[in-house]
Amino acid sequence: MVVNPITVKNRLAGTPSQDPRFSVEVSTKNGTLHVADPRATRALVALMDMNAVLGGAACHYGGPAAFAELMSALHGLVFQEAKNKKTQWYEMFNLVNDAGHCENGLYALKANYGFADLTFDKLKKFRSIDSNLTGHGESHLFPEGVLISNGPLGSALPQSQGLAMADKLAGKNRVTVTAISDGACMEGEAREALASIPGLARAGKVAPFVLIISDNNTKLSGRIDKESFSMNPTFDSLETLGWKVVKLNDGHNLQKCADVIAQAIEDAKAHPEAPIAIHAKTIKGIGTKKTQESSSGGHGFPLKGPAELPEFLSEIYGGEAYPEEFNTWTAELHEDEKRIKAQTVKPSVPEEKIQTGISAAMSKAAKAGHPVISITSDLPGSTGVAGFRKDFPQNSFDIGVAESNMVSAAAGFSKTGYIPVVDTFAQFGVTKGALPLTMAALSEAPIICVYSHTGFQDAADGASHQGLGYIAMTASIPHVDVYCLTCSEEAESLMTQVIEKFASDRKAGKVPNSTVFFLGRENFPKSFAPVKYELGKAQILHDSTANHKNSVGLIAAGSSVVQAMKAAKSLEEKGIGVCVMNPAIINHPDVATLKNVVSKTGGRLVMVEDHQSVGGMNQILGAKILSENLTAKVKVLAVHGEFGQSAYNAIDLYKKHHIDCVSIVKAVESLI
Repeated sequence: MVVNPITVKNRLAGTPSQDPRFSVEVSTKNGTLHVADPRATRALVALMDMNAVLGGAACHYGGPAAFAELMSALHGLVFQEAKNKKTQWYEMFNLVNDAGHCENGLYALKANYGFADLTFDKLKKFRSIDSNLTGHGESHLFPEGVLISNGPLGSALPQSQGLAMADKLAGKNRVTVTAISDGACMEGEAREALASIPGLARAGKVAPFVLIISDNNTKLSGRIDKESFSMNPTFDSLETLGWKVVKLNDGHNLQKCADVIAQAIEDAKAHPEAPIAIHAKTIKGIGTKKTQESSSGGHGFPLKGPAELPEFLSEIYGGEAYPEEFNTWTAELHEDEKRIKAQTVKPSVPEEKIQTGISAAMSKAAKAGHPVISITSDLPGSTGVAGFRKDFPQNSFDIGVAESNMVSAAAGFSKTGYIPVVDTFAQFGVTKGALPLTMAALSEAPIICVYSHTGFQDAADGASHQGLGYIAMTASIPHVDVYCLTCSEEAESLMTQVIEKFASDRKAGKVPNSTVFFLGRENFPKSFAPVKYELGKAQILHDSTANHKNSVGLIAAGSSVVQAMKAAKSLEEKGIGVCVMNPAIINHPDVATLKNVVSKTGGRLVMVEDHQSVGGMNQILGAKILSENLTAKVKVLAVHGEFGQSAYNAIDLYKKHHIDCVSIVKAVESLI
């Protein structure tokens, strides 16, 4: 029985009328087909990545390089069939990417077609705040080219399952084709979809479905089977689950890719009760020897500057001449590099990543005999625990790309007497790890969480990676202490104290609280002031109130302290005294220090955080001010119910959302 849905306007761009600008030929049953040249895709990815790298953003080469032939064949076949049927491609297909790191490859491919008015010039703004070509595909910013947003791995596949189920209910025979990486297949929600799609299809509840898996045994930190565990049993189980599995042993043979994908689409239409899984063996980073032989498959972009591009592009093209306009682009990048170097200002104080303190504290504690265990989910280099893992490999475990499982496994370690430390990006930790953290508390199995890249600190990856609700999602969980770290000195001190308290509580027969440390991504001063760091205590990082008639208190959490300190300098030049407070522990405020700041400033406070205004530090401290009957006039600078987007650096997003130092100064002036 058909159930008609509400009509939702489709905003996807239509079928391109022209062949790709740089194309190669494949044979189909309908004749010769011009598809995007995979070499051009790889070259364009390298060029657009270099633009972003010069701007200060991280980028990815290995994943899109691995998918180049598969995506070239798929899009060519889809566009050809739409033209033959004289309809728009999206009336016949749902195309979904669940390999989020590979979206730049799709941007390059689509620009090659001129799809959605994409040009090569528009690729040059990739990941900048001036572009809708975000680090991961995001429908809210690029609806013409992205049907389902795909940032966190494994999240788009289950949504594409819903698309296919909805098409079945609406009586549409549209084919859903979803691309996914082997790493994304490790995620819990992806594994649920791998089981439910064929099960529901067998029950007649799913429209035709094709899954394309790029299997290169590689994730961010290295080879999957060596770093965590082999995925071969998972892929072997697909047939038992009900998938019709098609082996594609050479995912870089363009003609074979076209043949296999064309047949899979045909078979899925004929037998929607048996979804097709194309298990394609690929090489992450293929195109250059340096990337394909690296342990991570060239996960990030491997080149440091434009001078390395000609050799890189030449190798991609196998020594053949590549398009001259790529040299023109390279020349532009050389000029960009000169301009950026000329504008670069060295920091006035020593800077380093906060993560340095995390690893130092963990190693020191383990050397002192504490049973510290690292349980990671593929991001130890980014979160700061890599140093500990190098020092204590026997104490280190990699669960794979599976954050929920990581937190739950840590609870098991805790229950048996270890001190487990888990790590990932804040967005993944608070979303996928919130229920496991709650269950750990219920099981009296406390853990220590290191969640980095808070708020807009993961600027380049875009909204899907920017955890703007990290405090709100964790602060209310019972028996959990939430800290926002400001510098490596604070990180080392507080992590050391947490581990020591964890150990002493356990030995005394007490159940410690879990602790969540939130920290940024960029470099920060090693310290902001010669202060003493204590668990449960806030710090006064700067105080000039005694020297001025009018003063204000700036309360800033985590990464926002840098902006508060800059604002303090500007305000003092204007004759306004400033007391800067780092609350440190967020969900159990240090009332004594808070009262001191209110007293010194006549209750004039500006609170700033890279977090949603709802549920953040400002609401927790604001409630405490009310409950303590303190008189205060408060201005709140936070994010007001919006998603972020990609930007080269966090400061671009701070400015856009008015949480930068200039905005702080304006807020203070409105109080005085």
